[in-house]
Amino acid sequence: MTPAASSPENPPIRRILSIDGGGIMGTQPASFLAALEEDLDHPIGDYFDLIAGTSTGGILAIGLAMGIPARELLDLYVRRGPHIFGQSGGVLENFAGDLWRRLKHAVAPKHDAELLRKELVTVLGDRRIGDARRRLLVPAWDADHRGVYIYKTAHHPRLKTDFRRQAVDAAMATAAAPTYYRRHRTADDVGLLDGGVWANNPIALAVVEATTLLGWPADSLRVLSLGCVNEVYMLGEAPGLGGLAFAVTRLFMDGQSHGALGMAKLITGHQYEREAIFRCCPDVPKGFFKLDDTRKITQLKGMGASSARKERSRLEPVFFSEPAEPFEPIYKLKGTAP
Repeated sequence: MTPAASSPENPPIRRILSIDGGGIMGTQPASFLAALEEDLDHPIGDYFDLIAGTSTGGILAIGLAMGIPARELLDLYVRRGPHIFGQSGGVLENFAGDLWRRLKHAVAPKHDAELLRKELVTVLGDRRIGDARRRLLVPAWDADHRGVYIYKTAHHPRLKTDFRRQAVDAAMATAAAPTYYRRHRTADDVGLLDGGVWANNPIALAVVEATTLLGWPADSLRVLSLGCVNEVYMLGEAPGLGGLAFAVTRLFMDGQSHGALGMAKLITGHQYEREAIFRCCPDVPKGFFKLDDTRKITQLKGMGASSARKERSRLEPVFFSEPAEPFEPIYKLKGTAP
């Protein structure tokens, strides 16, 4: 299906991909995208005008924007995920390692960030943000200034800096989950934490960027929003600290995600004016998956493939009829073609 020719009265449809954070549960959206990609002639990232991602979703977003096929990014989770989280040994070795990390977690970050960095380098190499083939948004948190920090491609005249930064720096920053990893110090010594601190679901960030800095009409936007999993749970009528302690992180994450979705719906006119947002996030029981438990990677991979099979007919006409228009950054790295 070829879209109608664009004009000031009929602006082109702009396709946005937004991917939530969720640690190793990012296997699910990675598998979802890899399954859809099997029927496409190009890497799936090439079909979007703007890609946003937080934490594990930020790692995927960076890779996809660089033109890396989703199947290669899925391999990072399936093949190297156990090594990243120290669960690639035998039963006894893994048990001892898990016990040590739980004890360490009380006073220090649970995991070794260097293991993650080494694996990301094998995928992203020495690429810089300016090497992205698609517009990119990756949120992090500036712990020293207690403020937002967003890596962006040079898609607006004000964005003069980030395109020179290492892609691995952005990936490490957006994934530096507090208590799981130490704060990430960038090449220029900025101390950053996981973007999930404020934008675990980056859909509102992406839609605001599209309608403001990029100037795209709200009614031209179509957003594919991917969550990792949606935990189903209930809270008591009046829980005390003990009753809420283990659910408090999920509670705040859910609040942020639903708030972001609500804002994106208002901006795009979703549901009442048009179908603009396509949210895919499978329901799972509370506590069944964990951010750093790799023993259920196979199940996460299967869930992603099954969800893609179910959603393919709905998504293909909207997002995958043909690749998006080429992205021409305002500023380019030295040595790249004009």
